[in-house]
Amino acid sequence: MEMHIKGIGFLLIALGLMHVIFPKYFDWKKDLASLSLINRQMMIIHTFFIGLVVILMGLLCANASQDLVSTDLGKKLCLGLSFFWFARLLIQIFGYSSKLWKGKLFETIVHIIFTLFWIYLTVVFYLGYIG
Repeated sequence: MEMHIKGIGFLLIALGLMHVIFPKYFDWKKDLASLSLINRQMMIIHTFFIGLVVILMGLLCANASQDLVSTDLGKKLCLGLSFFWFARLLIQIFGYSSKLWKGKLFETIVHIIFTLFWIYLTVVFYLGYIG
């Protein structure tokens, strides 16, 4: 389990760093131009902090995987992380419209990969909790 959590750590760091490209990749300059200043800035700032939290989760997993699976506090953190990623899985399935990916090969592949990734995170952290 420890190796899974350590590996997840590196994947989460990469995922968190990917948030840096979101504004350019999703053309936020154009798409968010019609929003009020507060809404535009909230999108950018919230994306930054989501990326930061994911990086910090990754650093925790990469550097303290043994503690996460062998201490009482670590197991409680694993339960919390399992719940967090389960909530993210539910949003992946029920929060995003299938119009965003259905009939689009690349988007469908990305949707499936992330759905499987959220399942993996949920299960590994839960198994770390029940140890």
